Amino acid sequence: MEKIFKIKDKNEKVINLTKGRWAHITSPASPHAYMTNYLEEMKETIIYPDKIIKSMYDNSKANYYKYYKNKKQYLKVIVNYLNREGYVITSYFVKNIG
Repeated sequence: MEKIFKIKDKNEKVINLTKGRWAHITSPASPHAYMTNYLEEMKETIIYPDKIIKSMYDNSKANYYKYYKNKKQYLKVIVNYLNREGYVITSYFVKNIG
């Protein structure tokens, strides 16, 4: 599985973004295709999040949030944990944490 990045979050957990997920997120058919220009912000959100919230529906998932003043929105990065490592599922901008 080729990776775009492998980094540690603020809690020292390893988080990966695979080429396959990046292709899915940035596909022209994806509603989040604009994320092509925000790879560094995704990394920053994982390393220095304003907030990390565990999913209410799935204990293996967490949502990372970081506010970006220039967008006046939060970047949300959804991570799925598998075998002690996290994998980015998707990422997009939202107006509120929730």
